[in-house]
Amino acid sequence: MTTPETHPGNRDGKLNTLSVQLDEAVRLMAQAPSFAKPGKVRRVLDTAKRLLLVEGGCEVLECQAQALEAAGIFAGSDWACPQILVPSLTPYSLKSAEPDTVVVEALSELRLLAVALGHYEHPGVSVEQAHHYLTQVLAINLDLLFGVPSEAERTQQGRLALASRALVRHLAERIGYEHIIDRLIGEIWRMLRQRPIQVDDIKQMVTQIAVCRADPTIDLGASGQGADRLVSSLFGPTDACREDPGVGVYRERLRAMDQVALQSEATGFARSMHDTGLVSPYHPVLLRHLLDHSDHLLAEALGVSSTGRDCLLCYAQLIRAIIDRCVYPETAQAIYGLALMLERGILYQPPVAPGLWRQLALPISESCRQRLSLLYGQSPSAEARLMEGVLCMLGLPLGVGQGNNPTCQSARALSMWAYNDPDYLLQMVAWAARDDEIIIHFEGQPISSRESLSGLAAEIAPDLDPVSLVVVPHLDRIYAEMGRRCAGRDGDPHQWINPEFHGWWSGRGFRINVDVSTGLMDDLDGFLRHFYASYHPFYNGNQPVIHPQPAGIAVTDSAARFIGWHAITILRVALDPSDQMRVYFFNPNNDSGQNWGHGIVVNTAGKGERFGEASLPFDQFASRLYIFHFDPLERGALADVPAEELQAVIERIRGSWGIGRLPAAELQAEEGEPPEA
Repeated sequence: MTTPETHPGNRDGKLNTLSVQLDEAVRLMAQAPSFAKPGKVRRVLDTAKRLLLVEGGCEVLECQAQALEAAGIFAGSDWACPQILVPSLTPYSLKSAEPDTVVVEALSELRLLAVALGHYEHPGVSVEQAHHYLTQVLAINLDLLFGVPSEAERTQQGRLALASRALVRHLAERIGYEHIIDRLIGEIWRMLRQRPIQVDDIKQMVTQIAVCRADPTIDLGASGQGADRLVSSLFGPTDACREDPGVGVYRERLRAMDQVALQSEATGFARSMHDTGLVSPYHPVLLRHLLDHSDHLLAEALGVSSTGRDCLLCYAQLIRAIIDRCVYPETAQAIYGLALMLERGILYQPPVAPGLWRQLALPISESCRQRLSLLYGQSPSAEARLMEGVLCMLGLPLGVGQGNNPTCQSARALSMWAYNDPDYLLQMVAWAARDDEIIIHFEGQPISSRESLSGLAAEIAPDLDPVSLVVVPHLDRIYAEMGRRCAGRDGDPHQWINPEFHGWWSGRGFRINVDVSTGLMDDLDGFLRHFYASYHPFYNGNQPVIHPQPAGIAVTDSAARFIGWHAITILRVALDPSDQMRVYFFNPNNDSGQNWGHGIVVNTAGKGERFGEASLPFDQFASRLYIFHFDPLERGALADVPAEELQAVIERIRGSWGIGRLPAAELQAEEGEPPEA
């Protein structure tokens, strides 16, 4: 039935009226001086909300995206910097009972849609980044795309729930329904190949795929091929739980199984876990059941090789205690961390097993308990959640992510300790969780996280693994305090901070190719020759990287535009399967696969990478490097790098993050003018 309000003529007339009103509101806001802009925001938001509820309104807002941002609609909010936005947080904004939050989130998504479609060249976000972000947004909000508002949504949001759904529907139509599921599946596999510790978002995406595939009213067409392995890894990895019967039913089935059936179940779970990096909630049920059986079946269920099996047998009592106290369906990923920790053989390091026994009995502070419970809930206990995080970090030291926090230094430190000094990591966790304080010495003087001023992050976002959630706030304050103690020194403070903050193995030698006082390039040729001499096996006597080394890169987008400075870890330098020399490094930014422009696309799999590693050809990596450490006693002569290779690296620098950083003499030389005397 067509009502007067929904009649096409009336609807189009209303859309045109609202469009004119939006134009006027945006114009007034853009013309207003900065102190008066807040008074103009209300009219813009109210008009935008009404447009979201009218068919065709999203398209109008998309066309106005650039003008809205230029007028200052996002100023002073998290949305002002789209490059730091996190897709996993969008459901909270789009389902908020606060109209302004829903509207601003919608305007932000429509802005990124305009960028993704090439209609708006944004200085902070590339086309690829915008498209990648929106694909994740659609994946996480598939329920808004296919379902109808729930009773809770209708009660809390009223008609505003329709606005959120109209937005997601518009995003899907503009990007293409046929690509959503397939792109989502591809995105999930791309992320899983990096083996992150935090997989909650990925599990949520897989769950949405399962819901869509099971809904007869949703026609995916030819999409969704290849999703079986993902869905089954969570909801039915073995024959006994193939139809997802629930953990209670599965537990009863296990009690009726003989040794052969249990062996089959153990093998099936292990194969699925190591194939995807995801652990089914049914897997802990089996593992706990097997505590009453032989260690052989436990090893089968963990999927470990002879190394891990021997480690399990040597420390069987510890492993059984860990499973008993912290492995539950809610902490299923602990199993994968445990398996990979055994495979690393780090329990044979004398302090690690005692450190884990201490962790099992560790009394944690009330503030730590509240922090963990607030994010993960009351059941299982905060102690079990923290132990899950410890196992995952020890098993996947390169899976640490900084989340939506400016704490790449702290995330890098946690990864480096888990990778290179696991008992030190356990000590840090004990101090932070039990004492609510960490003390690290800087140049002989203690720095207390409790007594230090605020860190780089005003507030730590909760999108972190349990260990990071507990430890990073302390490390962030200590790192910032180290920076304050370096104030007034000539040069970059990382020269003194990194070895003290990360560990003795960080080289005391330090090179930077930017003059800190002026921001201009400084001795590029010498910097690059020194880097080749320190790290390239063909120029350093085939000396491998022995300890992971902190380094700094200038991050650029796909258009080679400078984004910012970022902390990474150089792990190793080696020939890849095609005999190309590559730098393998750790990037704490949650997703290492990035396009840095000039054909520099960071690789995460297929070029000899281990789980969690990123890699680039040596010369491409060198073109984005601005800081590295070295052992001053092993420096040697500068490398005699072929002039053409060195020049290619320098040109990549000058054409990307080096724009505007060339010294006057070099600029004049490029322009053919003689340098000033």
